[in-house]
Amino acid sequence: MAENHPQSNPDPDPRVTPGVDRGGLVTPGETPPAESSTSSRSDPYQPPTRGWAKGPLAAISVVVLLVAAFFLAYALVLIL
Repeated sequence: MAENHPQSNPDPDPRVTPGVDRGGLVTPGETPPAESSTSSRSDPYQPPTRGWAKGPLAAISVVVLLVAAFFLAYALVLIL
């Protein structure tokens, strides 16, 4: 049961398309404003200094030492 639909032209007729002049060009004021760039910075990129890694490294070291001390104490309790 196929229905017969009239085929429509996907290309609009420039004579009846709003915002298009005789040459097919878009008239000024009919176009949206230009988009902004995807970059959030306008100055050149400068990588962070190396000193930022000392804090996380110290925190990880403290956690590892606490876990090792816990298991050492647990082993000593099991032995005694």
